[in-house]
Amino acid sequence: MSDQSPTPAPDDVPFRYTAALAQEIELRWQDEWEKRGTFFTPNPVGPLTDGRGRHADPAARPFFVMDMFPYPSGAGLHVGHPLGYIATDVVGRFRRMCGDNVLHALAFDAFGLPAEQFAVQTGQHPRVTTEANIAIMQRQLRRLGLAHDPRRSFATIDPDYVRWTQWIFLQIFESWYDEDAVRPDGGTGRARPVAELVEEYAAGTRALPTDVEGVTEGATWADLDEATRRRVVDSRRLAYLSQTPVNWAPGLGTVLANEEVTSDGRSERGNMPVFQRSLRQWNMRITAYADRLTDDLERIDWPEKVKSMQRHWIGRSTGARVRFAVQGGEEVEVFTTRPDTLFGATFLVVSPEHPLLDEVPGAWPDGTSSAWTGGHASPTDAVADYRRQAAAKTAVERQQDAGRKTGVFTGHLAANPVNGELLPVFTADYVLMGYGTGAIMAVPGGDERDFQFAEAFGLPVVYTVDAPEGTPPGARTGGGAVINSSNADLSLDGLEVDEAKDRIIAWLEAKGVGERTVTYRLRDWLFSRQRYWGEPFPIVYDEHDTPIALPLSALPVELPEVPDFSPRTYAPDDADSEPEPPLGRNTDWLYVELDLGDGPKRYRRDANTMPNWAGSCWYYLRYLDPHSDDVLVDPALEEYWMGPGHGAQPEGSTGGVDLYVGGVEHAVLHLLYARFWHKVLYDLGHVRSSEPFHKLFNQGYIQAYAYTDERGVYVPAAEVVEDETSPTGFRWDGQPVNREYGKIGKSLKNAVSPDEMYEAYGADTLRVYEMSMGPLDLSRPWETRAVVGAQRFLQRLWRNVVDETTGEVVVSDDAPSVETLRVLHRTIADVREDMAAMRINTAIAKLIVLNNHLTTLERAPRSVVEALVVMTAPVAPHVTEELWARLGHDESVVHATFPQADPQYLVEDTVTCVFQVQGKVRGRADVAPSVGDDELRDLALADEGVQRALAGRDVRTVVVRAPKLVNVVPV
Repeated sequence: MSDQSPTPAPDDVPFRYTAALAQEIELRWQDEWEKRGTFFTPNPVGPLTDGRGRHADPAARPFFVMDMFPYPSGAGLHVGHPLGYIATDVVGRFRRMCGDNVLHALAFDAFGLPAEQFAVQTGQHPRVTTEANIAIMQRQLRRLGLAHDPRRSFATIDPDYVRWTQWIFLQIFESWYDEDAVRPDGGTGRARPVAELVEEYAAGTRALPTDVEGVTEGATWADLDEATRRRVVDSRRLAYLSQTPVNWAPGLGTVLANEEVTSDGRSERGNMPVFQRSLRQWNMRITAYADRLTDDLERIDWPEKVKSMQRHWIGRSTGARVRFAVQGGEEVEVFTTRPDTLFGATFLVVSPEHPLLDEVPGAWPDGTSSAWTGGHASPTDAVADYRRQAAAKTAVERQQDAGRKTGVFTGHLAANPVNGELLPVFTADYVLMGYGTGAIMAVPGGDERDFQFAEAFGLPVVYTVDAPEGTPPGARTGGGAVINSSNADLSLDGLEVDEAKDRIIAWLEAKGVGERTVTYRLRDWLFSRQRYWGEPFPIVYDEHDTPIALPLSALPVELPEVPDFSPRTYAPDDADSEPEPPLGRNTDWLYVELDLGDGPKRYRRDANTMPNWAGSCWYYLRYLDPHSDDVLVDPALEEYWMGPGHGAQPEGSTGGVDLYVGGVEHAVLHLLYARFWHKVLYDLGHVRSSEPFHKLFNQGYIQAYAYTDERGVYVPAAEVVEDETSPTGFRWDGQPVNREYGKIGKSLKNAVSPDEMYEAYGADTLRVYEMSMGPLDLSRPWETRAVVGAQRFLQRLWRNVVDETTGEVVVSDDAPSVETLRVLHRTIADVREDMAAMRINTAIAKLIVLNNHLTTLERAPRSVVEALVVMTAPVAPHVTEELWARLGHDESVVHATFPQADPQYLVEDTVTCVFQVQGKVRGRADVAPSVGDDELRDLALADEGVQRALAGRDVRTVVVRAPKLVNVVPV
């Protein structure tokens, strides 16, 4: 909504802290910081030193703080974007003042679909668009005064960066996973070079796999021809090509990883329909790391919500594989987490893609129910028709449609291994070939989904868990004693579930019809994209279509200039279409003559490119050593900044970035992929940290009012006016509009540019406002009119130091009173604690209390003012830098030492003040008996419990009964 900006200072107070003065101060100090190299972070070795040419002080603890780096948008930033950047900047500045050597830099994630789609629309090369967008964002971020080391910035599209991304891909390609190898941390299972695998095959110390074409039982490496040897090795690589069921988005012209398909079965980018196809694509064997990716979550300091999301996505389940003999067909193997319910299995269900369905009986068995046939005359017709229907759905859609209970009987009958009973085998599309074995045993007495299916198709229900008398029909999913579960040589009856599981698995293993096993929801990472704007694969194919790794000297493989940036796209619902990447049309680039050791030969490049996740999998390492040409990262630098037990991390930690701040939306995609790449690099000895990110913090979102017209279409929020004559209270273009809260951004047309805030208030005011809006991990409402409160704080701070009329420094050199010292040292103690815990909003509230106290004095004591300026500097760096200089300091306030509290002034009588929201207690604080109403109001509104209770609502009034009660009344 439109709002009034503050007026400039009148002539009689020329030195008032206004937006104009703030801008002059901010731009001047930003130039000065750049000239001095104020934020140059020194490495312990190598070319990167501080602004005075010094390497890292051995006495300073390293502290690596990082943001999830931005994708450069043409629209630039809105005020929601800087929230995390300001927070990490505050933390970094605070830690620097506490004596740490702080590494803080910002790069740009620049490959990907948005720039490419813009290029398709306009014909402008995506590099031109991206670099222009980066320049816009760099200007906006510089105006915030962020203390980034500019020498460590880069974009993922930079050739030097692409070179190392491609090099890492080759490290993965040239590796395999040895489940028995011992890692440096003492665990078993790690990546090893493929060359070592070949040596073991050649020496006969490792048995050849017999599931590879051309390898017979008892064959030796010497018996194999070169093509078969290559197939053997390729079957073990961590990066491999395979004919894989993929998510194909015709409207985008590319395939997508499972993680890039929404719960609605559409593409995350572009919201296009996604279909299942089988294509030859690159995959990353992330499943080899499933256990480590799960187990190591216990060793890192991440929000439990994110850990839970990763555990769920990996989906580790312990149970048993059980084999059912099929009459007239191959046996069917199922995985179950409840083998104790095997006696209750009354039918099987297989995926429509299951190989059992490649051959089905020509006629229905005697006694087949008409409800099972789907109206078809034979199993052949029924299965063929059902498979066609399933092929048109994505995996996500199939899971969502499970409630409809569609399916058909296949005509196959399978024998239950525990009692020999013949069970009908159905096919249903909620069973996915990519998960488990593509087949399930259905126990309607113990599973709600199976019970519903049994009801729909008239199938029997057998209960294997006892229940009290009068329990209604339905699946019994809880615990209890086992019943109806015995045969001639096995009885589970009367056992509890866990004991029954162990006994049935032992019986299955003894009979050779099953074994204990672990399965995972996680699938291998589909790594090919049929796009132009991505990293080319550092691979060529020979005359046998065998992938050959390029040498490091041939990197980077750069994208060619092309006349058309778009892949061939199709109607969004054209499920039968085929991918055709734009690089495939550039034959001059696609075919190349190279000498790779066998003399000059003609090779074909890969026309696919890597997904945009590739560059974000390792960018944190580039911050450490941004100009290295010889190694991915200098081992000494990785050890210093990220090694186990470095800095404040406990001995024996995983190591990694000390603090990583970003949105929870990356919980599975980026964070899981980066952990996988990092663990491969760890196994191969390129890094010593076993996890990339030691501590993760998810910031909330900034929300703002959005407005919709009578059609439900969003209208520009900045053009909406309050109007009492409107039935809704608001109008746009003369028409009534409805108001709602939503995440700030382009889609809701409620974005506010930081440029507007810089001009109206200054960057420091914006920083203070965003940090004081509420707890960092909560979403919070944006209200432009409330920004003035942050400006008033800085204006009062300014007046405590500078005479608005003359510009002279007005502090007193007299010693402060005991009362003032008590306020000061209580503030120091509280602010230190709050800053260390990232409670920046409450730290600001306490700084305001101290500042307000100083305004009650005739003149503020210099010693107290200087402590206040230093404590405020992390939040408002420009104005405090100016005040610090005016107070007579030559050295930047950035390098000042954060004050320590004197315990003698912390002993004070206190009163517990209760904070209420609508009369309900939401928080408490210990305050001085003499505390004022304004101070209590600020403390209450900054309290996390109060903020959570408000949940983004506006405040109607605040009732203060000092010193014991504050009641906040929302609108």
